Amino acid sequence: MIKDKKSFSINGYIMAAAFIGAKVATFALLVTTETDAIRVTCVFTLMLLVFCMAGLYMVQPNQGKVMTLFGAYAGTDTVNGLRWTIPFYMRKTISLRIRNFESSRLKVNDQAGSPIEIAAVVVWSVSDTAEALFEVDDYESFVNIQSEAALRIMASGYPYDQNKEGEVALRSHGSQIAETLEEEIQNRLNKAGVKVHESRISHLAYAPEIANAMLQRQQASAIVAARTQIVDGAVGMVELALTKLKEKGVVDLDEERKATMVSNLLVVLCGDKATQPVINAGSIY
Repeated sequence: MIKDKKSFSINGYIMAAAFIGAKVATFALLVTTETDAIRVTCVFTLMLLVFCMAGLYMVQPNQGKVMTLFGAYAGTDTVNGLRWTIPFYMRKTISLRIRNFESSRLKVNDQAGSPIEIAAVVVWSVSDTAEALFEVDDYESFVNIQSEAALRIMASGYPYDQNKEGEVALRSHGSQIAETLEEEIQNRLNKAGVKVHESRISHLAYAPEIANAMLQRQQASAIVAARTQIVDGAVGMVELALTKLKEKGVVDLDEERKATMVSNLLVVLCGDKATQPVINAGSIY
């Protein structure tokens, strides 16, 4: 594999000043001399200086100039400012800045086989200019396609929701899923000289054809959980009421009356609608 290396280059400001000075001196000699041989030499010198000035180029911050010589990789220059190198070098600019993109919404099946829609945001940058340009045909397209492929594989390995305690799910374990996705994408992009800085799920939902059914299932689960908590609380309150009545000696109830009282209290405490009280004016016996 082709690896990044430093190219030959020197300070362009010094070289530009030297070229300009040499051109002025050569042109002055051409004008003042009367010897044909010297004039021909001056003309060739001016042509050579113009050719050498083609080696000047500018490197912007967080950019690199990848250089090739007759098809062979000659190195990358990342020093900012005006630079000069051998004019025969072909130079291609590549950005080293951090970039990001959001994948399209992919429709995949989660671990349980339920169709879901998922999308992710990937933050990346070029870490090896030689690999990015020479190991893959189009590194930007490669990043997009491989990121979506990694997202598909990751999403199919986890359920949308937790089916049992401690299970890692797409919806409930965002940080862990993000780390797994980042690792999966990075493994695919190592050969392209790209570093993944961050990746996170930006969209997650059930597919439209099962969204209503899954919503009803979530609502049912929430209702069962709420009812369970209400029943637990009501049983505790009934137990506390019977204990207090017995401790304070307010009334002595036999087992049948206790059962009736428990039934009435549970109806009042667990009912989803307000109960209408009935006052007993006579004896409970």
